[in-house]
Amino acid sequence: MSSDLSTSPYERLDMGGADFQPLSPVHFLRRSAYIFRDKTAIVYGARRYSYGEFGARCEKLAAAIINQGINPGATVSVICPNIPEMLELHFAVPMTGAVLNTINTRLDAKTIASILTHGDSQLLFVDREYADLAEAAMELSGRDMRVIGIDDPAVDVGRVIGVMDYETFLTSAGDEPRFEIVDEMMAISLSYTSGTTGNPKGVVYSHRGAALNGLGNVMALGLTRKSKYLWTLPLFHCNGWTHPWAVTAIGATHVCLRAVDPAEIFRLITAEGVTHMAAAPVVLSMLIHAPAAVKPKSAQPIPVQVATGGAAPPSKVIDDMESMGFNVIHLYGLTESYGPSLICEMQDEWEDLPLANRAQKMARQGVPHVLAGEFQVVNPDTMKQVPADGTTIGEIMLRGNIVMKGYLDNPDDTARASAGGWFHSGDLAVMHADGYAEVKDRSKDIIISGGENISSLEVEEALYQHPDIMEAAVVARPDEKWGETPCAFITLKPGAAEPTAESLTSFCRQHLAGYKVPKHFVYTALPKTQTGKIQKTVLRERAKDLG
Repeated sequence: MSSDLSTSPYERLDMGGADFQPLSPVHFLRRSAYIFRDKTAIVYGARRYSYGEFGARCEKLAAAIINQGINPGATVSVICPNIPEMLELHFAVPMTGAVLNTINTRLDAKTIASILTHGDSQLLFVDREYADLAEAAMELSGRDMRVIGIDDPAVDVGRVIGVMDYETFLTSAGDEPRFEIVDEMMAISLSYTSGTTGNPKGVVYSHRGAALNGLGNVMALGLTRKSKYLWTLPLFHCNGWTHPWAVTAIGATHVCLRAVDPAEIFRLITAEGVTHMAAAPVVLSMLIHAPAAVKPKSAQPIPVQVATGGAAPPSKVIDDMESMGFNVIHLYGLTESYGPSLICEMQDEWEDLPLANRAQKMARQGVPHVLAGEFQVVNPDTMKQVPADGTTIGEIMLRGNIVMKGYLDNPDDTARASAGGWFHSGDLAVMHADGYAEVKDRSKDIIISGGENISSLEVEEALYQHPDIMEAAVVARPDEKWGETPCAFITLKPGAAEPTAESLTSFCRQHLAGYKVPKHFVYTALPKTQTGKIQKTVLRERAKDLG
């Protein structure tokens, strides 16, 4: 028999399309709405939606969006907290073939304006709390956008803006034709990394990648149809690490939380029987240090699985969380990898280790989850893998199902990020003998504060606008509460008097979102290499020693 594949009988098989359906989270909701139609899908205060209602509302919302003339490939933006409308938009927008752009509610108007412009947003959904912020951003962008206002009855802050409110919009369309997904690689969402000003980095996800990462997280977190997932993780951040699609895929229950509040988190865990949640380490710290009056009197009857990322939780945090009935799962990922791509997969023999030893194992960024693909730690110059000795530093690189499609309208950065057929994370790590990676440093100088990325270059740009500052360099300083906070080292112009910390803070707040403002200002000559580059490694060490 010939070995020529073109003549192989296997190659001549043809089912006429019956053997293929494009991968998409849209199908997760349609399945759960059919199978679990009477099961509670969403809980938010007094509001309860079954999966049948959830699915029907999303289909109506998709029809209304199409009725607005939004075509496949157009961008639909959202400024909204973790409420049911935000979950609905994660399915309704993809149902139209449009691209969902969830915007960080903590950003300033100038940055949001750059996102709306760069993403060419055609429709904007705005929660009432962020009405002023949205209007300021639209004015700065100069865009004449259609706006739909979200009126959350649980709050009385802000005001509803737009051509109509969300519930009216939901019922505004007739029987619009349903968009059918035929290409699983089409874009599903657009998420912006830090540093959008001047050189925007809009990370584009595909339907296929979103579906696979969602299913990977179902397995990584141990979600089942009986799970109840509390939304402590911002839905705007990497599309909630793809957890909206994961929780829905398995038919579990979403428990919405508008704002992170330890007392409300503990109340919901008890009242709703929460089994899973995800949060940055700063939220874990908030729970640990919450007043005793808001904590349960004993450990939770059902252990709560908590996925955390951004920084390895110290052993004390793990110990304290476990004593309150939480099990910590450590994840690693980037916006460019749909959020979690690596997981510190537990081994049976770790369970009997003393806490300190187990915490050392759990602090590792780990190995790819089952649907992620491949990873390696390599010398970025030679692309050769570093020895698995736990000491030789290389760069984490990823390849496979959950690497972004690329940066929107940014071919140069896309090419650099994917050189050699691997995604270059910029995170420096060592490889241990057991095959688990452990991050040691970040080559991109990104500061991770409270789980949010802060570009040091963006903060430096703001400082350079001060009339008395000649040079500025911003690095991460360790912080017990936030993990890291920006620390600014400043050289003043000759003859300039030292501004007070209060005046510099006030100045920075005029140009930056509050969480990006440096917590420490140090006046000094900046250390430099012979070629004139500022030595940030030296400054990071100095920042650690500040009182």
